[in-house]
Amino acid sequence: MRAPGIARAAAAVLAVEAVALLVFAAIEMAGLGAGDAASLPTAIALIVLTLIGAAALAAFAFGTRAGRSWARSGGVVFQVLAIALALGALTLPPIPWAFVLGLGIPAVAGLTLLIASARREGTRREAE
Repeated sequence: MRAPGIARAAAAVLAVEAVALLVFAAIEMAGLGAGDAASLPTAIALIVLTLIGAAALAAFAFGTRAGRSWARSGGVVFQVLAIALALGALTLPPIPWAFVLGLGIPAVAGLTLLIASARREGTRREAE
């Protein structure tokens, strides 16, 4: 069965976020290789957790594309956490606007698409 357009758009947002985390992990690894880490175990743990997050987002993207509710639920959790992180960054002087907007806008878009996708799926199932 072909996924509705909203589900495909939500999956695309999740996939782009997964790729962004992979890029961030690569930057972290380059910094680790350059000796920029203050604590080697902490740097390695951060890289591993970033890669786990990227894998989770990729799984949620594939699951959302397939119309799985567990994937939408996991995606919603990630989007809410990203929005909270972006809002928390607003308290830092000076405000890192690139970070806030770069994280917040995709998270709000992803959350909106995931909720719309879930509503569309619920309406479709009620009609059957």
